[in-house]
Amino acid sequence: MLMITPEPATLESDVILAAAKQAARAIPPLWPLTSSVAVNPFLGQTEEPLAIAAVRLRRAAGIALTMSRAWYADRIHTGEISDEDIEGALGAARELAPTETLASVKSKAEEQTPALPPLPTIADFAAKASSIDWPGILSERFGHWAASYFDAGHALWAAPQSRSAYAAWRAVATNDLTPEILGLSGFAAHIAQAPEHQNDVVIQVVKRLGLSEGALEMYFHRLLLSLGGWAQYARYRLWKAELSGSSDDTIAELLAIRMMWESALFEQYGSKIADQWEEALCAYASSIEPTLDDAINMILQEATERSLQRRLAKTLAVPALTNVSSRPAMQMAFCIDVRSEVFRRALESTDPCIETLGFAGFFGLGISHKRFASDVPEAHLPVLLYPKIHTCSGGHSHDNGNRDQTARVVARAKRAWGRFKLAAISSFAFVEATGPIYASKLIHDGLGLSKNEVPNDPPPRFDPALPLDARISIAESVLKAMCLIERFAPLILVAGHGANVINNPHASALHCGACGGYSGDVNARLLAGLLNDPEVRLGLVERGINIPDDTLFVGALHDTTTDRVTVYEADHPSSTHREKIVTAKAWLKVAGQQARTERALRLPRATGPNEIVSRSRDWSEIRPEWGLAGCDAFIAAPRRQTVGRDLKGRVFLHDYDWRLDEEFSILELIMTAPVVVASWISLQYYGSTVAPELFGGGNKLLHNVTGGIGVLEGNGGLLRAGLPWQSVHDGKHYVHDPVRLTVLLEAPRDAMSAILKRHDQVRALFDNKWLHLIALDDNGFMAWRYIGGLRWQAIATNKDERHPMAV
Repeated sequence: MLMITPEPATLESDVILAAAKQAARAIPPLWPLTSSVAVNPFLGQTEEPLAIAAVRLRRAAGIALTMSRAWYADRIHTGEISDEDIEGALGAARELAPTETLASVKSKAEEQTPALPPLPTIADFAAKASSIDWPGILSERFGHWAASYFDAGHALWAAPQSRSAYAAWRAVATNDLTPEILGLSGFAAHIAQAPEHQNDVVIQVVKRLGLSEGALEMYFHRLLLSLGGWAQYARYRLWKAELSGSSDDTIAELLAIRMMWESALFEQYGSKIADQWEEALCAYASSIEPTLDDAINMILQEATERSLQRRLAKTLAVPALTNVSSRPAMQMAFCIDVRSEVFRRALESTDPCIETLGFAGFFGLGISHKRFASDVPEAHLPVLLYPKIHTCSGGHSHDNGNRDQTARVVARAKRAWGRFKLAAISSFAFVEATGPIYASKLIHDGLGLSKNEVPNDPPPRFDPALPLDARISIAESVLKAMCLIERFAPLILVAGHGANVINNPHASALHCGACGGYSGDVNARLLAGLLNDPEVRLGLVERGINIPDDTLFVGALHDTTTDRVTVYEADHPSSTHREKIVTAKAWLKVAGQQARTERALRLPRATGPNEIVSRSRDWSEIRPEWGLAGCDAFIAAPRRQTVGRDLKGRVFLHDYDWRLDEEFSILELIMTAPVVVASWISLQYYGSTVAPELFGGGNKLLHNVTGGIGVLEGNGGLLRAGLPWQSVHDGKHYVHDPVRLTVLLEAPRDAMSAILKRHDQVRALFDNKWLHLIALDDNGFMAWRYIGGLRWQAIATNKDERHPMAV
């Protein structure tokens, strides 16, 4: 066998393993389908500028981080991107393209740049040398094993998971004759002779292939990305472990498995590919520098985003509607989710005495919740946090004990029946046994005639061990974060949100991102109960918050697919509020019809608001709603700055008044939690649009659920991560503009700078241009642009149009 001589200075083992660890952290985590979480696919690259990350990912995966030149050229031709937008982008990217002009950028927008392949692996070279598709074979064999090993109760026969991933794969690979039948001689023996620990494998193969220190991280990153969603699921395991203070080696083991394939292929084809591999080693070790083409792409992308900011500035300059009521008749708190913006605007238009508020959908309650008759804990909070509060659904008094027990039996039987229906081993038996009596339900479901099911768990409750002082502190912090410390309405609805769809593996992705991929009804009902608690209210008075005796909080659930709202008034029966709740439901009904009418204009084939409801029950519907497609901005400001303005369901709206924020602690919370969560959502849509082959979930029509954790596109291969193509495209056009999120905050610049200075990871998002940050003035106008390095630049104001223009 031909051996490539390593560099004279032999690499130390700790250097190799450190590079492997760094490459693993460049992989974004993938949450399972049961609790889908919108993940920033560039999570491992945010510590470096976007332009550098674009070069890195082009080398590691052959993808671009911007759209085609034709996409930008179309917007220039239509005037959507103005000359001022391009000139502003040129100024922001002067260090990348010091000699470019407006004319040269517009000219180069008409030029098409060729797609560049990723850096080649041993498997790629072996394929060319043998005319055998080794990358495809590798993906098929690895995916076949991984689907069995990671199975979460979906497969008929699952692999034992008591051993490590590497050990489990090795046990299978030493008996898998497929590679040898296809031409890879001695594969099983090669695996049998491999080291027993994954770290030893990595070290050994690195030295065998002659990798230099400078090539290590890029090579490891390349191999992990070639494993698709399986590497991302392993990264999720590491994320979850570290969140709880432990660790997990699964992703390191997958890297070792992938390297064993490289080693086996090199064993057979090394003599034929030596020269090409030497060149590849130099490419892996070369420095990462953006080219002029990269710079032009970044300028065009920046210009696109400035054009959106310019249009948003015009919208914000429209005079706001003012609420003349000294005390609102009703207040309703929604999640900041962009889908809530449409409903909030519709609801406020039904009566001037209605006020809405925006707050993160978990409502400040980071809980681990067990639903009624279930022992499975659900983490209802952003994945950046770890649950410290435990809750459950169900009564606990002696009076309803027998009734509660009966309900538990029924609920558990229903869940067991559902699992039996869907399990691989019993699905055919289910049809055989229940076909005749199940025919009616099949017809109703198939024709979309069934009613949408609404969560009907008993009221959730806190663990009795949670002391009163802790509950008072939680209530105080939530009310202050919501800027709701005075002017309480007689009726305040707290609305979580979720989506009610069928036949959709990605259904949980339509739920609340702030609730870990679950609906937000549990958090909303918990908060309502907490704020109605007489002991908690008494404690709040001592802390300067006086909730009137006639104020009632009630939990609710906003179904974003149908724009219907369920009000859980039975949680807190009140005869004095009965009429108010009846009136509130009438308002919600009108607002729902108005919101559905608006959304029907965007959904393909929707002929009117009534069809919005029926399509959520349609088995064949691949676009029951658009989710958060179109999201492009985040605003934290008093509602008076945005009320009545048509933001088209594209903006995350968080209520915030810096004048009520002592020491800017709420601002710090907003910038380090909701802004980051919104950035994950925005960048997931961005990645699924610009690089669907790597960061997209593929075609829904070809999806097969595997392992109960993800989907394959077809009947085999690698796990697909990210959003399905139908979530960002309507079949003819993109419905999501891939733009970086623009964060607009009404707050003093020195306060924002101080927060950025304390939080390096948040600051990196803005300094490295993954997000835009703009400060609003007291009138809600864009006044200052953050340009990095804790520096701000004034935004010029066009007095004739009464809106700020980007410099």
